[in-house]
Amino acid sequence: MSRKRAVVSLGHEALGYTTGAQKDAVRVTARALADLVEADYQLTITHSNGPQVSMIHKAMSELRRVYSDYTPAPMCVCSAMSQGYVGYDIQNALRSELLGRGISKPVSTILTQVTVDTYDEAFYEPTKVIGRYMEKEDAEAEIKKGNYVKEYPDHRFRRVVAAPKPIDIVEIEAIRALADADQVVIACGGGGIPVIEQQHVLKGASAVIEKDSIAGKLAADLRSDVLIILTSVDCVYRDFGTEHQTPVESMTAAEAKEAIARGQFEAGTMLPKIEAAIAYLEKVKDGRVLITSIGKGKDAVKGRAGTVITA
Repeated sequence: MSRKRAVVSLGHEALGYTTGAQKDAVRVTARALADLVEADYQLTITHSNGPQVSMIHKAMSELRRVYSDYTPAPMCVCSAMSQGYVGYDIQNALRSELLGRGISKPVSTILTQVTVDTYDEAFYEPTKVIGRYMEKEDAEAEIKKGNYVKEYPDHRFRRVVAAPKPIDIVEIEAIRALADADQVVIACGGGGIPVIEQQHVLKGASAVIEKDSIAGKLAADLRSDVLIILTSVDCVYRDFGTEHQTPVESMTAAEAKEAIARGQFEAGTMLPKIEAAIAYLEKVKDGRVLITSIGKGKDAVKGRAGTVITA
């Protein structure tokens, strides 16, 4: 296949934070993705799901509170639900946009599981806050179940889950088959459904996986030509948020590591994106990473915008 392969990672800005906002946001996102298809890229798309999975978790928890005969949905099920509904909106919006441009191309969402290590250190120090605010009584009930909670200054609580590192993408061969057929694939949504492999059984884990982390792995596993990370800023900046802030047009993986050592990138925002870029480039030496905003994606692949990172 002569087309270049690209894994595109979509952040919160590409999806919105509510069901209504998501429908509006994906129409804009679909135009940016269709631009890449027109530029002759085969796309495999992954996306964040923080607001979506949190909303689903809240809804399922409240359902259990109101109707005692309902069973609370575990995190792995909430993750699967978010993959389905976010993928549904993206694939329909992108299909419509492509057809409007005279491009007939299948767009498919693959429900994707990702294995994690039960002994990953992240399980001992959970950091990802999800779900509704709870009063002390509900928080104590969560603790009795073996879950972690975080207390806020107003003495309310929220559930906290781990963010372990991904090991293997279970459905990678299905993703690769569709990519090889030049279809647009949406996979590993929200980092994938975290599962622990026990002999031949996959057991859902009470965790979430960093979206950027799985994007780097997905791009490496598919041997993609480029990893495109679409986020809320037009490029990577040195000294971001200070009066000395300067845009970075390009850097090598080695320079990115040095910048990390100097504390240049904020944890939870740009740092995981840079780490994903490095992980991908360590496996695909002739690949490149583009980091930019949704509106600049078309220009970034032409070298006119964003930050490019190479090995």
